[in-house]
Amino acid sequence: MPHPSYGKSDREDIYSLIAYIRSLTPIVNDLPEASSDFPMNIIINTIPKKAEFTTMPKKSDKLAYGKYLFTMASCTDCHTKQEKGAPIEGMELAGGFEFPLYTGGTVRSANITSDKATGIGNWNEQAFVSRFKMYADSAYKPQSIARNQFNTVMPWLMYSRMEEEDLKAIYAYLQTVKAVNNEVVNFSVN
Repeated sequence: MPHPSYGKSDREDIYSLIAYIRSLTPIVNDLPEASSDFPMNIIINTIPKKAEFTTMPKKSDKLAYGKYLFTMASCTDCHTKQEKGAPIEGMELAGGFEFPLYTGGTVRSANITSDKATGIGNWNEQAFVSRFKMYADSAYKPQSIARNQFNTVMPWLMYSRMEEEDLKAIYAYLQTVKAVNNEVVNFSVN
């Protein structure tokens, strides 16, 4: 749960999420009482920190609004390689975060910095938006993935429903982040 990112949102956005969740039809699912073993029993009570709410920028301030949306989507969490659970300094958004797949192999996040050789520096705004919107077609059906075949963990379907204006704002923000040359091997079989 990317609570550090959500803790930087506008309080009204959090209230809207809560209102939406409460509007869903409840599903009865009796679960045993939760318990956590060491060290998680300590971590869950010490690591989360108090929210530092912000104010959502006006859409007319494209960069600030794009940064806000980018933060709420927690893009940094998946697009920055980590070592021992901490982001590697200087590799922000350069990709390489590893996701072991249940079908076998490991997929790695893409470099989304403005680096022209290894990131999205050669993409224009329309290419960026189109990459998301290609999954918005109601006829799109995810393909089945066989053992040790490439799959993505990027939630394309979810983000494909974003307004184009919002995706353009995120693109504008990404153009301002430091370019990092980092060639990522997207998929490998273990």
